[in-house]
Amino acid sequence: MSGVYVYAVTRSDHPLRLDGLRTVGGRDDPPRVVVHGPLAAVVSPAPPGLRPKRRDLAAHQELQERLMADGSVLPMRFGLVAPDDTAVRTALEEHGQDYARRLGELHGTAEFNLKAARDQDDLLREVLGASEEARRLNQCTRDGTGSHEDRLALGELVARQVDARQRRQAEEIVGRLSGLARSSVLADPANDDFLNVSFLVERARAEEFTTAGRRMAHDYGDAYDFRLRGPLPPYSFAA
Repeated sequence: MSGVYVYAVTRSDHPLRLDGLRTVGGRDDPPRVVVHGPLAAVVSPAPPGLRPKRRDLAAHQELQERLMADGSVLPMRFGLVAPDDTAVRTALEEHGQDYARRLGELHGTAEFNLKAARDQDDLLREVLGASEEARRLNQCTRDGTGSHEDRLALGELVARQVDARQRRQAEEIVGRLSGLARSSVLADPANDDFLNVSFLVERARAEEFTTAGRRMAHDYGDAYDFRLRGPLPPYSFAA
């Protein structure tokens, strides 16, 4: 065997409805439980040459969602492999207090991830409308009377204004939704996004949070692109 694939850590008295679930790697071995004291890890034999194939990602998430439906879980990210059961029990022993604390913090919660982008032409129009200097430099660039230094100055001015405005908007958005969440964590935005934030939300408030996110997207208008995903396993808060 090439190791033990670890899906999640939970309490040993957590309902473990594992029947009928697929495992990563598609082996016939069903998922099983490694117990140490009050904690348990749900595992299966690790497949050789593990890769993030769609079916394996789906099996990983399906098992975690089954566990989360019955209570608090520390979901492991895809691809976590331990050498054997002894290594799993050792981890449960060494990190037992921390795992128990985090299980308490995550009880009854789910993660919602929000990414936001803004139409760049709309943002540029806003910057030019608010800055007389930016308008002057832009006009010089457009009519050919500006120098190379003017073009550099325009680029630097617009970049500063765009960054400042997007930072303020990100703070406003997070502030607007934070009252419905236990906590939030920021990640680096990618591509054209100016915001990538995850919220830890009580499952009892999931519908309320989703409704608030949709209402906010409506309020900001079509120039903004909001992508709200959830409820998800609380990966961003489990570490």
